Parts: sequence; C-alpha cells; structure tokens
Amino acid sequence: MAQKGDLLSVRQDIRVVDATIRDGGLCNNFRFDDKFVKDLYEANIKAGVDYMEFGYKASKEIFNEDDFGKWKFCNDADIRKIVGDNKSGLKVAVMADVGRTDFEKDIIPKKDSPIDLIRVATYINAIPSAVEMIEYCAKMGYETTINIMAVSKARTEDIKAALDIFGKTPVSAFYIVDSYGALYPEEARRLADLYGETADKYKKSVGIHAHNNQQLAFANTIEAMTFGASYLDATVDGMGRGAGNCALELLLGFLKNPKYKVNPILKIIENHTHKLKEAGVKWGYDIPYMLTGQYNTHPRPAIQFVNEERKDYSKFANELYDIINS
Repeated sequence: MAQKGDLLSVRQDIRVVDATIRDGGLCNNFRFDDKFVKDLYEANIKAGVDYMEFGYKASKEIFNEDDFGKWKFCNDADIRKIVGDNKSGLKVAVMADVGRTDFEKDIIPKKDSPIDLIRVATYINAIPSAVEMIEYCAKMGYETTINIMAVSKARTEDIKAALDIFGKTPVSAFYIVDSYGALYPEEARRLADLYGETADKYKKSVGIHAHNNQQLAFANTIEAMTFGASYLDATVDGMGRGAGNCALELLLGFLKNPKYKVNPILKIIENHTHKLKEAGVKWGYDIPYMLTGQYNTHPRPAIQFVNEERKDYSKFANELYDIINS
C-alpha cells in the first residue's frame, strides 16, 4: 500500500479509538468509578475522539463478578448510565474475546443497546469462532472489527490466510495488534502493507493497537497510519496493561485535523490518571517490559516483577531468558 498523506495533510478516513477503560482496566481490575468514566466520556466528545471503548463483554460464567469492576462485563445498563442516549458524534465500543464472551446471551440487538462497535479479539488459531462472532454481531446490527492478537508471533502466510477469511465477513476493519510491544516501525509498516492489500481487496479498513514496551507505541502507530491504517487506538496517559499503549494526548497532538483537541485529555490526566498512579495503579515503560518486548513474549512475568517492586533487572533478564528457552 502506498503512503497516504503527509505530516501536514488531513486524512478524513482516520478514526481515533480511546481504549483507556478497556486496556487501562487491566491495571486495576476495571475498578474505575463512574465519575472518572463520565468525565472521560465528556472529554472524548470535546476532544473529537471517534470511539470510546468501555471495556470487555466478558463471560460471567468464566469470570467472577466480585473479582472485577463492572467494565470487565459492560452491561448495557451500566454504559447507558454514563452516556444516556449518547446524542453525540462519539461512538461506543466494547471488546469481545473469542472463547471468553457469552455473545449470544450478553450481546443484545443494537436497537436496544447504547453500543455501536463490537471489537472481536482473537488469536490466529481461533478463526472459525471469530467469524461466528462477527457474523452474529453484524446480524444484531453492530459495526465490528477483528483484532488479531499477538501478531508479532504469527507467520505471514497464516496472517494472509486469516485476513482473506475475515475479508469475506461483514467486519469493518482488520487490526494489527502488537500485544507484546515487540514491533519496530519497519515491521509496523510491513504489516500495514500486508493488511492493506487484503483490506483494499475487500473494501475494509486497517487499524493498529500498539503497546509501549520499547517506547515505540506512538512511532508504530503513526508509521502504520502513514502506510494506510485508519483506526488508531490510544489511551489517556498511555494507561494500559504493563507498559501501556500509544498515548492519546500524543496522537491527538500529532494529527492535523482541527476536529481533534488535546486540552480536554490533559484535564483528565490532571484530575484522574495522575491520582490513579499516586494510589498505586501501575503502568508505563519499565525495564522488565522492555525485556519482554525484546524477547517478543507475554508481559506476564514483567508485570509480576513490577508488582513485587524488584529492581534486580539483570537477574530478571536471565530468568526471562531461561523461561523463553526452556
């Protein structure tokens, strides 16, 4: 796919997706109070953000409701309490994990729900189940995207085959998901090219969801955007699992479309996310996350390292090496 636009041009196809509650919820078990969520919703409207992802549609048969805040489950009534009838240009999104969502029970017809977009998340080995979910959600009246997780671990031929299958579904966009924060800009560009070939064939869009293990989430996002990606995920203050994500304030400041405004997001940082950090909620670049990114592996060991407040980085690097090569 050829380069789209330049640093001074406005791309009308760009859609900014705020994933703060969903990815950030992985840092505090989704225990956000309603004021924070309401303030963020109103700030996103003022900032010109296109979609706000409220959390997961997680199965209550798999996950105990007492162990999580309500945004792990995103009951329609809880979302409506925040957005009312959502008479704004901001669309409401949720994520549905393949194998972890009772979609036929918990995803009701769009006409009865405040949700606009269902983001179906899958690993490369669960494509048939993902297709089933996409087709069901589309039948219920929702927009859908397909988020292929841990793409840095997937073989190119498998990605191509998966995209060709998803291209034949009603899905709106294919997402490049750098779950482990392992990609470099050259790889983000290659994947945007790869995804874009099939997206053009089936008249779909491409999106990117980047993690900041190597401080490249913003770089990878704008690199993928330059080479065709139009759905761009970001979070306030970079809040997200482990090293976090592309910072929303960085992305909005970079985009040249005058509809996007940074100041409302800065107020959320002032009034909310810094207080979350002071209260002990942890996220952001750190050496152990850098190491899991470089090793292209899940950040679970690094999250444990950070939570234990360890500082023996070289020992952890050796431990990680042994885990990877055992």
